[in-house]
Amino acid sequence: MWKWKVTKGACSRLTCLSLLQALLVYALPVACSGEPCGAMCSNPLNGSTAVAGRHVRSYNHLQGDVRRRKLFSFQKFFLRIDKNGKVNGTKSKDDPFSILEIKSVDVGIVAVKGLGSNFYLAINKKGDLYGAKEFGTDCKLKERIEENGYNTYASAEWRNKKRPMFVGLSANGKPMRGKKTRRNNTTTHFLPMVV
Repeated sequence: MWKWKVTKGACSRLTCLSLLQALLVYALPVACSGEPCGAMCSNPLNGSTAVAGRHVRSYNHLQGDVRRRKLFSFQKFFLRIDKNGKVNGTKSKDDPFSILEIKSVDVGIVAVKGLGSNFYLAINKKGDLYGAKEFGTDCKLKERIEENGYNTYASAEWRNKKRPMFVGLSANGKPMRGKKTRRNNTTTHFLPMVV
C-alpha cells in the first residue's frame, strides 16, 4: 500500500484528486471481445474501447497458445481420451492417454486434444462426451477459472434448456452427460496440471 505524504503547497487538492483518479482508471480491470458493449469505457493503454468489470479468462494475444496439461478432476481422476475416442477418467498418473494439449482458438474458447490418441474432446448436442477425430463445432469449449481455483469446460455451442453443458467425470471416473452437469457441481471441476 502506498503512503501519501503531501507537504504544504506541494500539491493542490485538485491535482491530488486527478492523480488518484488516473491511478483508479489504470487499475480497473477491462475486457472487451470486440463487440459493442453496454457500459463503455476507453482503455488508456491501447485506445481500445472496453467494458469495466470481471477479467475475461483468455486474451487475444493468447489465441493459438498451446499448453500441455493433465486435467485432474475434483473426483481424483485424470481425464483421458483413449485410442478409440472414448472419454473417461483414470487414477494412473502414467497413462499416456491423459496427456492433453489445450489450445486457445478464440477469446475464452479452447480446444482440448489427446496427444496419445489424436482425438479432440467434444460434447455433442445431447450432452455426450466423446473424442472427435476432426476439430469441429462440438470441440469448442469455454474455459473458466472458478472461485475454488479449478477450471470448468462447457460446450461453446450447445446448451440444455438455456443452461451450459459441462465436461464432467462422476465419482467412479465415468463421463457425465452434459444435461446433468452444473457449474457449481464439483464433478465438472478440473485442475490443469503441467506435464
